[in-house]
Amino acid sequence: MKRQLTSLILLIMLLACGAATQAQDEPQPSEVELFTQRYTASVDSLMRSYYLRHYREAVARHDRHASIDDFDHIPDSVIIRRLTALHTVIPMTFNQEVRSYIRMYLKYMSKRLDVMLTLGEFYHPLFEDVLSHYGVPEELKYLTIVESAMNPNATSRMGAAGLWQFMYSTGKRFDLEVNSVVDNRRDVHRSTVAAARYLAELHDRFDDWQLAIAAYNCGSGNISKAIARSGGKQSFWEIYPYLPRETRGYVPAFIAVVYVMNYYPEHGLRPERVSSPIQVDTVGVSRDVLFPFVTEATGVSDEELRTLNPQYRIGYVPATTGTYALTLPADKVELFLAHEDSVYARTADSLSRRPVKVEAHKGSGTASGSGKYHTVRNGETLSKIAAKYGISVATLKKRNGLKSDKLRVGQRLRIR
Repeated sequence: MKRQLTSLILLIMLLACGAATQAQDEPQPSEVELFTQRYTASVDSLMRSYYLRHYREAVARHDRHASIDDFDHIPDSVIIRRLTALHTVIPMTFNQEVRSYIRMYLKYMSKRLDVMLTLGEFYHPLFEDVLSHYGVPEELKYLTIVESAMNPNATSRMGAAGLWQFMYSTGKRFDLEVNSVVDNRRDVHRSTVAAARYLAELHDRFDDWQLAIAAYNCGSGNISKAIARSGGKQSFWEIYPYLPRETRGYVPAFIAVVYVMNYYPEHGLRPERVSSPIQVDTVGVSRDVLFPFVTEATGVSDEELRTLNPQYRIGYVPATTGTYALTLPADKVELFLAHEDSVYARTADSLSRRPVKVEAHKGSGTASGSGKYHTVRNGETLSKIAAKYGISVATLKKRNGLKSDKLRVGQRLRIR
């Protein structure tokens, strides 16, 4: 019996090793493929947002296949000339890495990029004003496309949130309030101010905008380590081999975004249109506010309020503890002001009878959509992953439509 048990254990170990080897032998996705997965998830979440579902107009679609075929025949010299013609402080380096990211945007993101062009009309004036105030190059407004696809509700699998994808600790360091009620990483203006301050700080440290951009992605410590490992080299492309894998694609992706956002007409891309331009205004509130009473007073739906005010996680503005603002459609501001005292009074009465309940907002969205996901690493098998999350292998396979136990490194699995 003991010998049989030993043999069984050995067999299980051999099978596990075989499965791990199989995962390791699978070709790992490139930096471009990994970036494409993350970017697609952020934009698909954005496409389900209130305004894009209610106000997008259909336009004559471009032919993305024609766009990419045309791009494949454009010589490098033309792309270089176009990048050189841009008036930017940050060097628009061109190489095959950058070209591959430009191709990725044109091929895989063409329809989604239309949305970026439309959102740019809304967000970019604010970004440019804040960035210039802090002495940061205005072209860094495009970094929000790389970070979050300009989705203020985006949340990465690591917990970074908002347009500028701040982690909790970094956000707190730059005065962004983050707690159960308020998450200013999702506040468009406050997070942009924090991003501008952070980027300016990183540039002061490395005296190079490409390194500052890379450090924004992986942290200044990783950049310093890469510089040391390279023998003291001081440029992004010189320390490129020593950087974390994701960061190696970060600067090329940024340059590619700058190119495509400036030269999209040359590739047949057409912006989406919004039938009713989003005209909004903010009002300062001096007392606590619950969204349901704003809805009753103004007719602005809860969904729209949450879209315009993503920083208020549970539809509650704790204004008695500080200075807070509420964003509303511009034509609803006067209506709110006319009923402001009533909103305050009804909120106070409601809170006195039943404190606010802290819970996740169903419509907040994440970079990966709803649910929980796991990215396969070297050596992982279905059984290991299932055990980690307390589910069966059969359930894991069913949720991901898997017909076999074969996995590849970098594969994304739905857990729940």
